[in-house]
Amino acid sequence: MVRVRGTYCTRRIKDDISLLTQKCDVTYSLLILTIRMCSDTKLSGLSESSYTSSEEGCGGAGGGERHAVLSYEQVRRLNDVMDEVVPIHGRGNFPTLHVRLRELVAGVRARLEAAVAAGGAGVAVRDVRLNGGAASHVLADRAQPYSDIDLIFTAELPTARHCDRVKAAVLGHLAALMPPATPRRRASPAGLKEAYVSKMVRVNSDGDRWSLISLGNSRGHKSVELKFVDTMRRQFEFSVDSFQIALDSLLAFHECAQLPIGENFYPTVVGESVYGDFDEALLHLTEKLIATRRPEEIRGGGLLKYCALLAKGYRAACPDKIKTLERYMCSRFFIDFPELGQQRAKLEAYLRNHFVGHEEEALKHRYLTLLHGVVRESTVCLMGHERRPTLALIETLACRELCARAPIMMPAPMGAVGGMGAMGGMGMVPGYVVCVCACAACACMCACECCRVPLCPA
Repeated sequence: MVRVRGTYCTRRIKDDISLLTQKCDVTYSLLILTIRMCSDTKLSGLSESSYTSSEEGCGGAGGGERHAVLSYEQVRRLNDVMDEVVPIHGRGNFPTLHVRLRELVAGVRARLEAAVAAGGAGVAVRDVRLNGGAASHVLADRAQPYSDIDLIFTAELPTARHCDRVKAAVLGHLAALMPPATPRRRASPAGLKEAYVSKMVRVNSDGDRWSLISLGNSRGHKSVELKFVDTMRRQFEFSVDSFQIALDSLLAFHECAQLPIGENFYPTVVGESVYGDFDEALLHLTEKLIATRRPEEIRGGGLLKYCALLAKGYRAACPDKIKTLERYMCSRFFIDFPELGQQRAKLEAYLRNHFVGHEEEALKHRYLTLLHGVVRESTVCLMGHERRPTLALIETLACRELCARAPIMMPAPMGAVGGMGAMGGMGMVPGYVVCVCACAACACMCACECCRVPLCPA
């Protein structure tokens, strides 16, 4: 076994593996390149994630291999993602920073590993991984849209001071990306944070120790989320977003190799599913299946993501268990967001950040109708009068989305009081209601049997 900057590769690949050794600045990097990778290549010695998947929930026992070597097509897509020039939009009159993604990763890593006296964080980075929707896009056979780029830097962060150094290192790298003519006073840490950081989170409790810095402040554009993880008990919501791709070998390739990536000349890249079984999770991604384990461990229960998957055409991998999982999702959601104001803020932020682009925005109304149905049918932790304000909130948001996209609304069913139904007093046109059921006919705003007052809360 040979380790290349945190990523382990194997030598047992018969005669079609060549070793490339080339001097990079003052150090030597050993890079193993794959030539016609054998399908039976075995991996061992890979570091396990800190989360150990449970056997319960909708999915298999998780006894399969959690790691896999990426094919050439997947490596090529990964290289395209990392070679993309991403814009980091600033607030006000701060300029937009354009940087190649792999150069951003390399620059942030260098700042983290630099000594504190040299302006770095003095933190040893174990490895860097691509996570979330971008990783699913790389692994899937068909195009998978993704709204942001999630990067994980695994490192030791024993104290709050180390997290402060990480934040200072990231802001320092942003300052280095500013145009040379930028006044020094504008490149202060406080100014850079206000201009380019849209979200900053720090968690240090119950076995979790990590921080998040989200870059970019422009709606409709991909944000870059940098997550610095020491320990994290739960690293995924559903199997389809459980993929992590180690980037170290690809970054080493670009540092050392002078030839471009080709079908017979590309680095060995390893992917992992923290769900537990890589092949099973990849099957779920390909077949658009929903599976998870112990949703009560997820902040918010995974409820919003679950309904988003339903709106995008995913279906339950285990239909006989999904109702039980829905109840856990709803219970955890109302535990984490008990107040109506918190629920509104969370819902509006989710709609704003996870439905980007014309096609995605067109799904918002369907998403809200599905969410309404799940909350109505599967919330067992609240009394009816406690649940009604949340349902009314979802109906209001559905009304807003429908009014924004449909000039013609559904005529009110006979018998609805004032034609307002549950939306009374919310400023709607008298004689019209908003349908909140999820059938295809209602999605096309056509009257159907399920929209009658006794069956539809609208």
